[in-house]
Parts: sequence; structure tokens; C-alpha cells
Amino acid sequence: MITFRIPCLVAVASAALLINPAAGASVAEKEAMAVTQAACDAFRLRDLAALERLLAPEFNLVSTSAEVQSRAQALQEVRDGDPQYERFENHDMTARVYGDAAVVQGITSLKGRSGGKPFAVDVRFTDTLVRVNGRWSIVVSHVTRMPP
Repeated sequence: MITFRIPCLVAVASAALLINPAAGASVAEKEAMAVTQAACDAFRLRDLAALERLLAPEFNLVSTSAEVQSRAQALQEVRDGDPQYERFENHDMTARVYGDAAVVQGITSLKGRSGGKPFAVDVRFTDTLVRVNGRWSIVVSHVTRMPP
């Protein structure tokens, strides 16, 4: 069984096209949602520099198997090239902003290979972000596998 580790990381304008936020979302809510999609894109493209900007130093992820993965472990997976993603896209997102903190929830659709085996899965995610010096970064991500 493959365990998915997905935090829920592109330019804000192009990410906004994928997000399709509910009418009336604030600028800060749209920015937070765009950061989560940018992180997805960075994982798919194996863009370590982008991930280092988007994931807070204290970032951790709770995976579908309830394992806690650190930022260093997530970045090492990217360096190792496993898993490899063909698709890593957020959709059906909502965001709530509380000052310099935000909570983004939605669905991430994934397709790729891990350990040489193909996978395709949707997971529900909750990302917690903080804004420091005007820049959002992901502090915690939690994912739960959705039934097929």
C-alpha cells in the first residue's frame, strides 16, 4: 500500500485559474490558496528552490498513514525523485484567513509513480499557513485518502 505524503506548493495568476475560488474570496484567501497550488506545482516539477520558499522551516505533514514527515524529509523525497508526479493539482478549495494565519482545505488529485508502481488518488487536505513579512508559507499539511 502506498502512503501519500502531500503538502499540499507557479505564478499566482495562473494558480488562480486552477483554484476557481468562490465568488467573494478575499485577496488574502486567494493568495493562500495560490500558495498551496504553487507547492503542488513545485512537488510535481521537483523545484526545490520553490519548495524552500513555500514550506516554512518548521513545516510538517501528516500523511494518509498518520506518519509525521518533516520539511527535510519532504525535500529529500524530491531530491531522490520518488514519488514522481504526472498530476498534482488542488481543486474545490476554500480558505479562511485569521490575521497572519490561514487555513486552506480542498481536494488534491494525484497521479504518478512511487516505488516503480503507478498510482492515482484523490486526497482531502487541510493546510495551515502563516504570513511573515508579507509572504505566506505552509506550516502544517494534513491529508486523508478519499474513497475511490
